[in-house]
Formats: sequence, structure tokens, C-alpha cells
Amino acid sequence: MSFVYVLAALLVCAAVVVACTRNGKKNESKPVPGTGGEKYIPMEERTGEESVVYFTRDLSAEGLIKAYEKVNGEITGRVGVKLHTGEQNGPNIIPREWVKELMAKDLPDASIIETNTYYEGDRYTTEQHRKTLEVNGWTFCPVDIIDEEDTTALAVTGGKWFDKMSVGSHLLNYDSMVALTHFKGHTQGGFGGSNKNIGIGCADGRIGKAWIHTTPGQSDQWDIKTEEFMERMTESTKATIDHFGKHVTYVNVMRNMSVSCDCEGVAAEPVVTPNVGILSSTDILAIDQACVDIVYAMTEQEHHDLVERIETRHGLRQLSYMKELGMGNDRYVLIDLDNGGVRITAADAAKDLKPFVQEAARMSEQETPHND
Repeated sequence: MSFVYVLAALLVCAAVVVACTRNGKKNESKPVPGTGGEKYIPMEERTGEESVVYFTRDLSAEGLIKAYEKVNGEITGRVGVKLHTGEQNGPNIIPREWVKELMAKDLPDASIIETNTYYEGDRYTTEQHRKTLEVNGWTFCPVDIIDEEDTTALAVTGGKWFDKMSVGSHLLNYDSMVALTHFKGHTQGGFGGSNKNIGIGCADGRIGKAWIHTTPGQSDQWDIKTEEFMERMTESTKATIDHFGKHVTYVNVMRNMSVSCDCEGVAAEPVVTPNVGILSSTDILAIDQACVDIVYAMTEQEHHDLVERIETRHGLRQLSYMKELGMGNDRYVLIDLDNGGVRITAADAAKDLKPFVQEAARMSEQETPHND
């Protein structure tokens, strides 16, 4: 065989290797997504162990602190608080004053951690992102845009789409992570809980998010949808929480739950789902499952829009895939912090909810930049 033919063969092999590894997965045929992401599975049909989830109806800084302090036993060293800080003047993000009080009391040396966006907007570049943080008042503590300088790869153990995920390089500077999540709907994910906050929110804005959202060579930036999207996002989450091990915990705030993500800012769909409360757990699957269960336990009028968003996007695949990957339990004990720690059900948590009313004070606060 001539040298030319040998060289050509080597080049072809190299091209195949590059193509197969460009999305963080080695040379394997494309996996097949799971199914059933549009089908809700009630608690009584689930099997396995139970985790503990704490619940309070107290939607305030005090309630946030109360919920967090139940699950912070392994939060040590340098702490990153993974928070969706939102687009400019977004009306539904977790109130900054709540976060400020929580961090002053329990996390005085922590930093909020974020990444730049995959879409072009007010958080696409670090410079734009810094301006948006200022507009939204996230100026009371350090905010680390963890992909500002570089990226790093974290291993994905047991995944079928990835064997690594690209995240912001500064993530490695932290010993513990607190996922402080505004639970809500999501355009692609159906709902955004702790899984989405970490899986999308820690993946860097150019590489990791592209692996999750876009098939290489496709003109549609958002062509990966439904079950495949849920699985890719979940594998990204697994990379991060495996990295932190026991030193990660989760708090979900069920307030101002539009069907839209906070990345839509002032363009988010109006909120029609009632406010509920705050949940916390050391189990990511249990806390997201409990939030979904509470939504499904609401009346038809209360949950219609959010359930429709979840099911049309096949968002429930987030939960079943987390279970398949061994990330937690979809059965849980729900502990009522407002009533002496008694065990309650999701239906108890969803009982007698008040219709949503936009908080005028919050809106005016969001319209004014803060410089403290």
C-alpha cells in the first residue's frame, strides 16, 4: 500500500474520532432516548427507598433560612450558591433580599455562581452579564461567572449521551454547592427545578450548553428536545453533583411560577399558578419530584397551564432518568416545618392555596437598580 493511501486512511480515522468525541461521548452509535416523559406517575406507583424533603409555606427570608438550615450539614469550605439571577428586570426571580439575608446569616463567605448564556442576550458575554447582575441588584456579595475565563471537563458516570460535561472552570474552586432554585416552568424542559438549575446552569455558555441543546451541524440551535433533551441535561447535572459528592444541597422556591423560565425576563408568560412555599432536601430527585407532585395535587384551574407545559415538553423524563442514573429517590417523606415537623402529603401542601397576585412592591424593586 502506498504512502498516500496510508496517510489518507489515517486522516479518515482521525476525522471519525473527532466527530465522535466532539460532544463529550466516545465512539459509540447514537443512543436511543427513553420514553414516557409526558406521563405522570403517582407516588403509589413508585418503588424504592424514601428520602426526606422539608416544606414550609413561609415565603419570606425567614422561611428560606428555616428550610436551608435543615439541609446544610455537609456544606463546608468555600461555598458556591448556584442561583438563576435572571434577565434584566425579570419579575419572577427569587427576591434578592431573601438571598441577601440567607447569605448574611448562614453563608457569609459564599459566592453566587453563574454561567453565561448560550443564546445572545443580556447575559451572553461576561460584560453584559455583569451589567445585568447590577440591574437586578445582585451586588451584595461576590458573583462568580464561572466560565468567565475557561472551561473544564467533569466526568459523567453511567451516562449514555456523554462521558464528560464541559462546565465553567471556576466550579473547581468550590468545596460545596447550594442549589437555590426558583421552581417554575421552562420552554424546553417543561419545568425548571434543581436539575435544570445545575444541568444547564453549570454547563458553560459555549461548549457544555451546545452539547445539551444542539446536534452538531444543525441550523436550529435548539433542535434537541423532549426526552433526549431531558436526558442530556440530567447527565450534565450528574457530572456536577458527583463532583461535589455529599457537599451539595437543594432548596426549591415555589413562588411566581410562570410557565416561562427566568431567562425570558420581562417577556415571561403571566403567572397563573398559586404560590406554594419552599422545599429543601439533600436529594435532588426527591425535591424536584415533590415540587411536581404538589403541582399535580392542585386543582385543575390552578395547575392547568403548568401541567400542560410539563407534559407537552415531556419534562417528566427528568425525574425518571434521574432515578435510572441513581441520582436519588422519587419516594420521599414530606416534613411540615410549620406544624412541628409532622409528615404530610403533596395534597396537604397544595390545599387551600390562594390565587396568585403579583407583588407590586417586588415589581417596583426590580425596576430600580441597586448599588449596595
